[in-house]
Amino acid sequence: MLKIVLVTACFGAAAPAFAAGDVERGKTLSYTCLGCHGIEDYKNVYPTYSVPELVGQHPEYLVAALKEYKSGERSHMTMHEQATPLSDEDMLDIATYFAGSVLKPGASAVGTPPQKVAQLCVACHGTDGVGIGGTYPTLAGQHADYLLRALQEYQRGDRKNAVMATFVTTLSQDDLILIAQYYSKQTPPLRTVARRSSFLSPN
Repeated sequence: MLKIVLVTACFGAAAPAFAAGDVERGKTLSYTCLGCHGIEDYKNVYPTYSVPELVGQHPEYLVAALKEYKSGERSHMTMHEQATPLSDEDMLDIATYFAGSVLKPGASAVGTPPQKVAQLCVACHGTDGVGIGGTYPTLAGQHADYLLRALQEYQRGDRKNAVMATFVTTLSQDDLILIAQYYSKQTPPLRTVARRSSFLSPN
């Protein structure tokens, strides 16, 4: 029954066509974003965890995330401040720039999915970690500590999502760690956008 509910949640409504944004405009608007998202292995200071990699992610999902940071549905002060002045068009252009070449499903899974992944996660995120549609995030190769942090935030209600809230309540901390570690090892992985050089850059 749980699998039926999960699949219904993922496939229940046909998503509207997604119009790509303006990459060049997004590149210009994203300049301040690169202070965190343009540096390999950059860490959020407190609490400490890796800043997510965005290249290869679904731009639809990035737009949705920005809207949630703006509205407060996701709790992160810096992201809230960055997202608040952005229009929908700004978000679309930034998301299109960061996403780049979006990862496609179909890669062979690395390792055997943990039981909870097979039960709860694959219908939306696949065994290879690629989201089944634009509104479902790709997890392949994402930092394990970031994935763990996101799952913990769904459990605490710091991220508000009805589907995720239903599933994470059934998971222990050990389950969360196993899920995060599994998806972090999937390939091809999400990547960090190459930071642009400037006259202040050492390169």
